[in-house]
Amino acid sequence: MDKSENEKIGYWEATAIGIGGMVGGGIFAVLGLSVELTHGGAPVAFSIAGIVALVTAYSYARLSVAYPSQGGTVAFLDRAFGSGLFSGSANILLWISYIIMLSLYAYAFGSYGASLFSPESRLFWKHVLISGSIIGITALNLLSAKLIGEAEDWIVLIKLIILLVFIGAGIWGINSARLMPPAWAPPLHLMAGGMIIFVAYEGFELIANSAQDVRKPSNTLPRAFYSSVVFVIVLYILIAIVTVGTLPVGKIVAAKDYALAEAARPFLGRTGFWLIAIAAMLSTASAINATVYGAARLSYVIAKDGELPVFLEKKIWNRPIEGLLITSSTTLFIANLVNLSSMSMLGSVGFLLIFGAVNAANAKLAGETGSKRWISLSGVVLCVCALASLLWQTALRSPHHLYIPFVMIGLAFLIEVVFRLGTRRKTKKFG
Repeated sequence: MDKSENEKIGYWEATAIGIGGMVGGGIFAVLGLSVELTHGGAPVAFSIAGIVALVTAYSYARLSVAYPSQGGTVAFLDRAFGSGLFSGSANILLWISYIIMLSLYAYAFGSYGASLFSPESRLFWKHVLISGSIIGITALNLLSAKLIGEAEDWIVLIKLIILLVFIGAGIWGINSARLMPPAWAPPLHLMAGGMIIFVAYEGFELIANSAQDVRKPSNTLPRAFYSSVVFVIVLYILIAIVTVGTLPVGKIVAAKDYALAEAARPFLGRTGFWLIAIAAMLSTASAINATVYGAARLSYVIAKDGELPVFLEKKIWNRPIEGLLITSSTTLFIANLVNLSSMSMLGSVGFLLIFGAVNAANAKLAGETGSKRWISLSGVVLCVCALASLLWQTALRSPHHLYIPFVMIGLAFLIEVVFRLGTRRKTKKFG
């Protein structure tokens, strides 16, 4: 049954979905990593990553208006390329990328929580909090996803207020010399540094999943996509400016896992440290909740499309239980055993590939979506260049880790191939 116009989502609500999806846990998790790679050029790195996100938002906006569906990215790829091996592998890669993001959020939750304990016990408490956040929020989703979901709007508002207080209080104490070009990493390192923290922007695509419930979608959806991405670009740049401008790079890197809280200490003192740490835990907890349910639901959508085993298509208590448990157990393993840099790199690789495919999909369907094909083709080029710079950076810094993203991509492809060869199940096409 269709919703009435009054029950549908308006511009502000749709924009809030995009902002909430981006300013979830990414900025808390990857800020220190960005500074480690780019030094005083961290604001530039966030700008570069933001440009890639903004160009991709054009493709998402056009596709969402033309093909409104709860399937979002999955539906767009199937529409453009058919429900074949490429789309199936890409959809499974999307699910894996969400699991990586979930692991990153859990890691950030544990790191900020552990920073409130004595240094000698932080490693222990970090793993306790990582595991506790995943198990606890999975249990909440099994019982009632509404327990956190109903508070989501307030959580988004609180974390934005705290981040704006951080910017407003810190902007006056900036040492501008730390932000000048001599303090930046070399240009190629800036590009690569921007891409390894690209995961901080990935959440805007969640607007596409609500396209069917938006009022006046042809007007509302593009405005919501662009507004949310531009707002977050400005927010991230200001956060990076305050962080690098008020705290030496060495101290930021030493506190890489909880850099934003440490950056608040010079001008807000111990109270500021605690305030940011608690805000980070609140924010990452809400991000874990949204992502664990979203990833489980994505497994349901992909299975219903015929690209994953049929048992993932089942729902109990109107929730995809099997997908939820597989998602959470895999996250528990990755978050406790994989380091921050590798998780951020894997998440960025996954979403750059997916976003490149979505840009290609819109370029292919430009006649149907009323798009300017060159913009989406530019998005494909940007995603490819960004991915190349990220792999180059990995080859320079950790060449022994260069195989990891290829294992992730190969795993997605292998799952799809094995499933297709091992079953006779036919894929379906989103209509």
